[in-house]
Amino acid sequence: MAERRSVPVPDDAAMLRFAADLNREYAAANPRIYWPDFLLSTALGYAGLAGAILLDGTGAVLLSGLVAMLALYRAASFIHELTHIRKGVLPGFRFAWNALIGVPLMIPSFMYEGVHTLHHARTRYGTANDPEYLPLALMKPWSLPLFVLIAMLAPVGLILRFGVLTPLSLLIPPLRAAVEAQYSALSINPAFRRRPAEGELRRQWIWQEAGASLFALALVASVFAFRWRPLLTYMAIHSAMTVINQLRTLVAHLWENDGDAMTVTAQYLDSVNVPPPGWIAEIWAPVGLRYHALHHLLPSVPYHALGKAHRRMTAALDIAQTYGRANYAGMGPLLGKIARSTMGIR
Repeated sequence: MAERRSVPVPDDAAMLRFAADLNREYAAANPRIYWPDFLLSTALGYAGLAGAILLDGTGAVLLSGLVAMLALYRAASFIHELTHIRKGVLPGFRFAWNALIGVPLMIPSFMYEGVHTLHHARTRYGTANDPEYLPLALMKPWSLPLFVLIAMLAPVGLILRFGVLTPLSLLIPPLRAAVEAQYSALSINPAFRRRPAEGELRRQWIWQEAGASLFALALVASVFAFRWRPLLTYMAIHSAMTVINQLRTLVAHLWENDGDAMTVTAQYLDSVNVPPPGWIAEIWAPVGLRYHALHHLLPSVPYHALGKAHRRMTAALDIAQTYGRANYAGMGPLLGKIARSTMGIR
């Protein structure tokens, strides 16, 4: 890893006060937006998956697969909202998401809840204790393609996690402890270890893991009933979906922190917004993820209000200069910036 010490960034008090006010003003999640968006994305995704499995003709299969990948990716992205929605605001949404997406894609919400909020902790962000941070911009150039290539193997890893390790860990207590600590979090920091879950999260964990385990076993068993096409199609779409999410993750931050604790403003500036007028970011960073830097200022604001909050922040002249420094044009320039950084090019 390259040796590069970050320069301390003082907090922009005016921007933080403005953001705190917006956090209170826009904090209400609208179920009339959440439910139709999620259910339509889910239905479209599974329709595309069915088409990719059942249709003949390369063009029809590829088009169906593309629709399935993008729609299921959008539906899966609601896992991020689950970690920030206040308890009781959207009754039944967590269960519906897990039943329709979390279990069938083997990414149940327990793997993100109790983990993602650590990434937002003031003293954890960008440090060795952050489960969702690696100083990628300071690492070797080969680390970036490896970071993306690993995502291609996600379906295989998840089948092993839930179809093999879950049943075995119920019989071998030491393995169970290792599975819970090391293989039960959607994190990118390989040094991160989960603490045992308690209370309601523990109860959620039990049924979600059981469901994902049964699904993984049924998925493998489907080969005997339907041969290989359904399984391979599912895995190809799942892999493509995970790769696009990994690319989005790669440009969600600048990854330039060397491990020291950061001010909130420094955390914001190390994060990325890809706002309009461009529309492509809404495809690869759906459900508000195109406003990732703003989300670090407004963690309680639901995805459907982030666009309005962004316009308010941009129009506030006393904070516009600082706020605008986290806005970028798209994925391409960001990938280039991080790649140049790994090569020592500023």
